[in-house]
Amino acid sequence: MVTEMRDLKSRRWIVAKGILFLGLALATACLLFLEAPSLQRGLLLAVLVWSACRFYYFLFYVLEKYVDHSFRYAGIFALVVALFRQRRTGEIGSSPMGTPL
Repeated sequence: MVTEMRDLKSRRWIVAKGILFLGLALATACLLFLEAPSLQRGLLLAVLVWSACRFYYFLFYVLEKYVDHSFRYAGIFALVVALFRQRRTGEIGSSPMGTPL
């Protein structure tokens, strides 16, 4: 039996999820830095985090608000699936529709 995942709507759980992601990111960065601490490694980790955040912002805000208003996706996986579907069907000029938010 396959159950469908529902959208997370509780503000408390959304905040908890964000805090867990932040904790995971901080723990990972600390472990990587503590493995071989150096100024260069610290700066590279900072640039990695900053650029990953900017890329995520680009995918889910800039594309929808400034490029095409139909670009709305539930996540990166939904975006990739929609792009592969668009490529396979050959629909040129129409926006790929992902899983709506």
